[in-house]
Amino acid sequence: MSLEERIELLAQLGVYLSSDDEHLHAVMHRTAYNNQWLTIENSKKVAKAIASAYLTKAHLLDWIAKFDYKDQDEPKKVGVVPAGNIPLIGLLDIVSTFLVGHTALIKPTSAEEYLLPHLIKKMIAWEPKAAAYFQLNNFLKGFDAIITRTNGSKNHYFATYFSKFPHIIREERHSIAILNGTETEAELLALGNDVFANFGLGNENISKLYVPEGYNFDQLLTIFHEYRQIVLTSKYKNNFDYNYSLFLLNNVSFLANGCIILKEDPALTSRIACLHYEYYTDISTLTKSLKALQKEIRYIVSKHPIAGLQTLLQGNTQTPSLQEDPDRVETMQFLINL
Repeated sequence: MSLEERIELLAQLGVYLSSDDEHLHAVMHRTAYNNQWLTIENSKKVAKAIASAYLTKAHLLDWIAKFDYKDQDEPKKVGVVPAGNIPLIGLLDIVSTFLVGHTALIKPTSAEEYLLPHLIKKMIAWEPKAAAYFQLNNFLKGFDAIITRTNGSKNHYFATYFSKFPHIIREERHSIAILNGTETEAELLALGNDVFANFGLGNENISKLYVPEGYNFDQLLTIFHEYRQIVLTSKYKNNFDYNYSLFLLNNVSFLANGCIILKEDPALTSRIACLHYEYYTDISTLTKSLKALQKEIRYIVSKHPIAGLQTLLQGNTQTPSLQEDPDRVETMQFLINL
């Protein structure tokens, strides 16, 4: 397939993801039935967000034009192993592999063994020539390169196992927000989406707030209560209740509003249904400390630009533009250079 044909097919996939197709929604229901974290509502939101932010002909043409791209003389087989913690998390790596012209060897996780394969089969049904670009395998073999994600306990194992191959091994990271106390209700509500989307399970979700000394959390907690329906999902509610009880029993100071627990803690990682916060007195000192942590940080959200740091506005961590997403840039450069 030519680049133009691949772009047309991906744009068609975008239209499908943003549609109300009954078959697509049935697969999402099946996914939710087998994994309560991957709810039908979240799958729909992620699918439509990917479709509008990435999978349009205009976005794809503009994106590929930013790289020194030429058709692959010898297409490679690229293993793609999605994490499976949020809906469609591996789709953009698969899309990038196809866009460049390589073959994606996909190992769907048990958490999402229905939706990704369904989309691949749809693309092949629309354009049979696409079959040469996708392989679904429970066991990866015969790959030339690998794209995967790991957590701290498996970093060394993955790095050793894949050391002989060109690879991208994304380690677990966390997103943070820097508040200055001048945020409007609308901005805090948008920040709530960065916190609560997909139950806070993704690297894109805010897990920690940096707030100025003396910050009053009352408005934040009130606005975040607009997301209270999240506790209707039993898995999330169980985590909220467990952590609430744990902190009470251990005399840990915290703030809560019925759907999120705020705890002062220097760690970037927070428990499910919890959000850490830390006070700062000087933005330049905070900037210096965050630069030292950049390998552990996915996104930084801030109302105002901060010199030396790449930031997003509130409400954009789930669907940053392609140019604002360092993972997408890294992936394209990696695939083009294979």
